[in-house]
Amino acid sequence: MMQEALRFDPRAAGPVTRADFPEQARVARHQPKGARRGLPLTIRGLRKSFGDNAVLRAIDLHIPAGQFVAIVGRSGCGKSTLLRLIAGLEKPDAGTISFGEGTRREDIRVMFQEPRLLPWSRVLGNVEVGLGAGRGSPDAKARAAQALVEVGLDSKRDQWPAALSGGQKQRVALARALVSHPRVLAFDEPLGSLDALTRISMQRLLERVWHDQGFTAILVTHDVAEAVALADRVLIIEEGRIAHDLDVHIGRPRERGSSDLAALEGTILRELLRSGEDV
Repeated sequence: MMQEALRFDPRAAGPVTRADFPEQARVARHQPKGARRGLPLTIRGLRKSFGDNAVLRAIDLHIPAGQFVAIVGRSGCGKSTLLRLIAGLEKPDAGTISFGEGTRREDIRVMFQEPRLLPWSRVLGNVEVGLGAGRGSPDAKARAAQALVEVGLDSKRDQWPAALSGGQKQRVALARALVSHPRVLAFDEPLGSLDALTRISMQRLLERVWHDQGFTAILVTHDVAEAVALADRVLIIEEGRIAHDLDVHIGRPRERGSSDLAALEGTILRELLRSGEDV
């Protein structure tokens, strides 16, 4: 099966309508100037074991700046361990992970499956936590408020976490990750506990903020449909190695349920099922 990416022909472009202008202005305001803000990632010979269990075996990988990569695989294949190594939450036994010169700790952020909000702090305060040492800066509250605007939760800034729905809590967690303007954002199955409709809404939000801010996105997910809906590239991990590296040549915005997405999802599922029963 051949999949073809959509191409933009400037000769066919027409004027922006008045109705479209606010959205176009929002995108233009948040698009990175010049090169994309994301950092490139290069991994060489990465190995990680826990006791006698070799979880990752000689991983080699390069992710260009600003790319959206999804990682899928059976339970226990090593995908979450790989994400944690990239985020600096684990140390490798061997190999290197590099993002280029001048990388700061705040350039790399993680969004987890559980929102991990502080119950004693209001929504705005929870977002400010993402600023780390910058939380005491004069503009901390303004930056946190802007991050809530980005995820559509400005009206909830003074609420307690207990008053929020599951989807709203994940939006707060996303705002907390975005507030420091990361250049790499790692997602460790952040939508796994959400209902189907909320999950689709959150997928669209993730895609929008990635497009607007230009960070490099790395998503670990068990949901193959989610992977092909969001990613430029899907990595399939089997037994601690990258078994397949698939480019997603489907234009954006992507239509859920389209034949192209369904065909690619089927290809990936067949590869996963070929390596075992537990997907």
